[in-house]
Amino acid sequence: MRNEAGETGRERDAVQEDAASRTGVGKRGVRMKALRAAFPLTVPIAAGFLFLGCSYGLLMHAKGFAFLYPVCMAYFIFAGSMEFVTVNLLLSAFNPVAAFMLALMVNARHLFYGLSMLGRFRNLGWKKPYLIFAMCDESFAINSSARIPEDVDRGWFMLFVSLLNRWYWIAGTALGWLVGGLLPFSTKGIEFVLTALFLVIFLDQWMDRDGMRRRAPGMIGVLASLGCLIVFGSERFMIPSMVLMIVLFVMLRPYLDDLKTTANAGGAANINGEVNA
Repeated sequence: MRNEAGETGRERDAVQEDAASRTGVGKRGVRMKALRAAFPLTVPIAAGFLFLGCSYGLLMHAKGFAFLYPVCMAYFIFAGSMEFVTVNLLLSAFNPVAAFMLALMVNARHLFYGLSMLGRFRNLGWKKPYLIFAMCDESFAINSSARIPEDVDRGWFMLFVSLLNRWYWIAGTALGWLVGGLLPFSTKGIEFVLTALFLVIFLDQWMDRDGMRRRAPGMIGVLASLGCLIVFGSERFMIPSMVLMIVLFVMLRPYLDDLKTTANAGGAANINGEVNA
């Protein structure tokens, strides 16, 4: 069966490259056009990444790490949640197996992102490995849903989205560490920033107007964590709780999907009722 969307995308890329070579626009013109199309979509992400990156840099400075540590971790790891977790891993006893399992659990969602992007990354040559490495939640959101203009190269557009988002985070991290050395007050307790971030995300979901329909995943996470905390203790509950959550979400996916469908239908009915009224 012919993948018409994929074939159309590849045909368009080939036409663009051929047109660029014949008109003398060259690779530089193709890159600049893709950069101009990608940059505006990443500006909101820059605001968030610079702020969170600064908080991470401040945390690393407060913990006594040299400048190269947070910058190199931001450059090579590029996984915000895992980078915060890594701070404590570096300060605790060496346990590579636990560190590997924790990193796998924290970033397991990227497995599903990658599967859904296989078609879009096809036939992108040397850009494909970088796009895989630099994929994050925000880059996935843009690259999977953006309507790329017909005259913009698809590969370069996605590459610039990933590149810009990655460097926003690196710049924020570096800035945070540098600012940490200039602050006239103690930064003790800054490590709570990650807890506060996830607490706000959790509360945003919990206070959704659809009530219990949207609260089920949050309740599963809380109960799984609480159960593992009781069974394994505060020092060892993290990895078992994340494994349990993944298993429960996979097993309960049909039920959760039904709740989501019902919630969406209810929201649409409410909107139609308000409009008709």
